Amino acid sequence: MRVLLVEDETKVARFISQGLKEHHYVVDVASDGEMASELVYMEEYDLIIVDIMIPKKNGLRLIRELRSNGTNTPILVLSAKNSVGDKVEGLDTGADDFMTKPFAFSELLARMRCLLRRKTESAAPLLQVSDLTLNPSTREVMRGGRPIGISNKEYAILEFMMRNAGRILSRTLILEHVWMDAYNTGTNVVDVYINHLRNKIDKDFDLKMIHTVYSVGYVLRGEE
Repeated sequence: MRVLLVEDETKVARFISQGLKEHHYVVDVASDGEMASELVYMEEYDLIIVDIMIPKKNGLRLIRELRSNGTNTPILVLSAKNSVGDKVEGLDTGADDFMTKPFAFSELLARMRCLLRRKTESAAPLLQVSDLTLNPSTREVMRGGRPIGISNKEYAILEFMMRNAGRILSRTLILEHVWMDAYNTGTNVVDVYINHLRNKIDKDFDLKMIHTVYSVGYVLRGEE
């Protein structure tokens, strides 16, 4: 099992990392939110442990961005912030569990096992439109039985379109779903990513699935 630990306090990070390794976890450590974002983009993690008060990009912002980008990896917040309001905010932002410091390591391990067990039990069903399939549990995309490599943003857009297959989605709707408020509605970022997806999903196939609806947006359709 591979775990990402996002913690800026060196002693705490070392303590948790060493303890997890003794229990046969593979651990990567990020000391700030930006580093964590980069690691999530490059690696596949089974669990993410996040402190809220971290530099460059705080834990809540990191969680919000990960969820908006389609990351469904279980997230456990481990923070010195311990008010009911802090816990509610963390969970509402997208965390799956919230532990406060100081903590018992045995409890951390138990909560991790619970989240990992829950992840296995709640594996999401496969999405399929014609010969295009997307596995939300493994984030694998295939077209005609062929694996398709896509980025996190491309995945988020494709999953949104597949869950709404046959429905016309405006650029604004896609923008709000994938990027939230990170871009204004005047940007062409949606068009850029749709073009990337077309090159990967449609280019080598006779049946084109991603269609432009002039002056409105896009629709994903299978065979008529």
